[in-house]
Amino acid sequence: MLPEKMRALVAHGPGEYVLETVPVPEPGYGEMLIKIEACGICAGDVKASHKSARFWGGDGMPGFCKPPFIPGHEFVGEVVAMGDGVEGDFKLGDRVVSEQIVPCGTCRFCKRGQYWLCDPHDVYGFKNYLPGGMAEYAILPRRSINYVIPKELPIERAVLIEPFACSLHGVEQGRIQVDDVVVLAGAGTLGLGMIGAIKQRNPRKLIVLDMNDHRLEMASRFGADLVLNPGRENAIQRVLDETDGYGCDVYLEVTGHPSSVGQGLEMICKGGRFVEFSVMSGTSTVDWSIIGDAKEITIYGSQLSPYCYERTIDGIVSGRLPTEGVVSHVFPLEDWAEAFAVADAGKGIKVILKP
Repeated sequence: MLPEKMRALVAHGPGEYVLETVPVPEPGYGEMLIKIEACGICAGDVKASHKSARFWGGDGMPGFCKPPFIPGHEFVGEVVAMGDGVEGDFKLGDRVVSEQIVPCGTCRFCKRGQYWLCDPHDVYGFKNYLPGGMAEYAILPRRSINYVIPKELPIERAVLIEPFACSLHGVEQGRIQVDDVVVLAGAGTLGLGMIGAIKQRNPRKLIVLDMNDHRLEMASRFGADLVLNPGRENAIQRVLDETDGYGCDVYLEVTGHPSSVGQGLEMICKGGRFVEFSVMSGTSTVDWSIIGDAKEITIYGSQLSPYCYERTIDGIVSGRLPTEGVVSHVFPLEDWAEAFAVADAGKGIKVILKP
């Protein structure tokens, strides 16, 4: 027997987040109701909790958030109720994870198979009609893309499926070859999630940059060939020294700091490939002639995790994608404010909530 009420974190506006008691939703046609096991706090969740123009509008940008909403798109849960017409081989008791975007199926991108670029761009946890996982229960809508995952997989690994799937897509955007020297700038959750995927492509060398020594230690343990702290040494010169002065073949920008863009353009070789993955903390000003006339660099963006979930689940379950220690903090839902503060301050790596 399901309860009538549940606890949920509800965002009414930037800085207006409240733990409330709300009705447990009932699944309609084609929908499933899941009991949330855990939900990760994404950098996007933290930025949305502040007055970020990218999420709430301003500075010439439209607002993405539509309050009141329940945040959270990095969640895992158990199917506890199903409406009629659910597509796929799902049953009560299944442990599932859902892709973060619920595509409309009718826009030009969806019709082309580019569902991750869906024009409405409905992602869990930012809009009032698509509640996220920072609650005791959540609805998986009719067009959601869902996967069954093993029940024996520890929650600290299962909750990383969503971010690591994004990491896998970012790595694939880099078109990494076996002779490449790859620089990965940023060893947070997403950067660490990229290391296993990069190593499977067998590049000549993987160099990881970060300002945090603990994260660099983890990067080494996960498979980085060389780790550098740009706060203590000239990372650009070291990369040039490691490549006979040519520079790296692939640069993955995963820090979210504007200075990382210029750094990458300086240390990348002619004809190199630059992958911009992060949601930036501010604008970056660079000399665009470096991209064209000086080096003929190819720039790729990376958004979400298309066609990556099944391989990510397999990689995490098999251990080919290392996860040990990535989840650094676990908080109960009622301590959401402390959890957000820890995530915002960068005191850990991945912070998760358990309802």
